[in-house]
Amino acid sequence: MCVLNDRGTEDIIAPHGIPVDLLDRILIIRTTTYLLEDIKAIVQIRTKVEGLVIAEDALNYIAESGSKTSLRYVMQLLTPASIIARTNGHDNITLKDVKEAVDLFYDAKTSAKILAGNVNQ
Repeated sequence: MCVLNDRGTEDIIAPHGIPVDLLDRILIIRTTTYLLEDIKAIVQIRTKVEGLVIAEDALNYIAESGSKTSLRYVMQLLTPASIIARTNGHDNITLKDVKEAVDLFYDAKTSAKILAGNVNQ
């Protein structure tokens, strides 16, 4: 429960921090985390759709990374990883390309920890 801080609502306690009249109008969808194999399958489909080729060890690494971070993060890593691969002169995304992309681009949780000063870099 959350006390709203809008003018005139100081005494209202609302679930999820959302006014009850608004909460009645929305649909709350319960989500679960993706399994490693699900992430791997989704990345494989995405690379196929985008015409990218990814090495098996790179695919495994990116899927493991997604299970620790988020599916959105690893999907966003595909573009810089493919650009890095082309820059390095090869047609397929290698493990080295994925690791370089991970080093360059943080996921949201890691970034927040760094900004909060909780992670030494």
